[in-house]
Amino acid sequence: MTARAYRLLALWSCLGMLLVLIAGVVVTNTESGRGCGTDWPLCNGKFIPAYTVESIVEYTHRAVSGLEGFLVFGVFLLTMRLKPVSGEARLYAGAALLFTILQAVLGMLAVIMPTSDAVLAIHFGISMVAFTSTWLLYAWARRWDRALRTGDAGAWPIPKGALPAPASLNGGRQSGTAAKLRPNQAGSVPAAGASVPAGLFGWILAVIIYCYAVVYLGAYVRHTDSAGGCIGWPLCNGEVVPELSGATGIVFAHRLGAIVLFLLIGAVALLVRRRTGGHEELTQIGYVSLALVVLQSLSGWLLTATLEYHDVYVFTSLLHTIIISILFSALCLWAIRAWQLSRR
Repeated sequence: MTARAYRLLALWSCLGMLLVLIAGVVVTNTESGRGCGTDWPLCNGKFIPAYTVESIVEYTHRAVSGLEGFLVFGVFLLTMRLKPVSGEARLYAGAALLFTILQAVLGMLAVIMPTSDAVLAIHFGISMVAFTSTWLLYAWARRWDRALRTGDAGAWPIPKGALPAPASLNGGRQSGTAAKLRPNQAGSVPAAGASVPAGLFGWILAVIIYCYAVVYLGAYVRHTDSAGGCIGWPLCNGEVVPELSGATGIVFAHRLGAIVLFLLIGAVALLVRRRTGGHEELTQIGYVSLALVVLQSLSGWLLTATLEYHDVYVFTSLLHTIIISILFSALCLWAIRAWQLSRR
């Protein structure tokens, strides 16, 4: 298989996982989770369900998830057969498969037995991690393909000897610029900027963990149908600090968490810039993450503004989901690159 073909498969896997996320949000926002009753994998005892909006929405989510599962499994098998072996690619492909299976199991349990809102919120978090894994694999494949075509060994940390001929990932005669790269050159070219302190990885990892907690709160807001607990934005029911109980307390906690997340990302982005002497790649990822968290906050405002317009609210909720998924993926890439560059 060529590097380009592998990259395209990784891309389709990533886009497919994004569709799974979107379908799951539609199921939740249209209250279609019981559209197929308590049957799984059948829908109300049938392979093809009767036509109702709820059953079609839920069945479509299951169908998309099933097809994506096969695609993720196929990409995993191809990744395991790559020669030379890439531990990084295997890590991403394995994580994508693992979290795809976990989200399928949680989805099944949510259907066949009563499941708390807290568990349903975890379901979204696992789906987001699955998407992030496929996105990281695509990013890896893209840079590897670029390294093969341009001969830029420093474009991505590739294991020693992992630069086969541009035509194939499984060996063959090397040609062009790739042939000029000796195995011991792979990944040895330092990225632009000063050295990267090892401690930065810990700071970014802390931001990732906190971000996941904020995402969990957001999913909990959705599954407890608490979005109407705070009317207005940025104030909550016209108050800076509202009554912290029920739906209002849940939504306010999520908003407060989002503000702290913005401050954390901004602070770490500045820390990275100063501690690395303005390292181009890490600084850019930090600023992109900061821009994404701002967009996420604005999409939260749109959610609040469209609460009374259900048809529009479905789309603003999708936008909110897409942005946070990209933000979480960017943060993970930020941490990975900080760790890799600190070891050079």
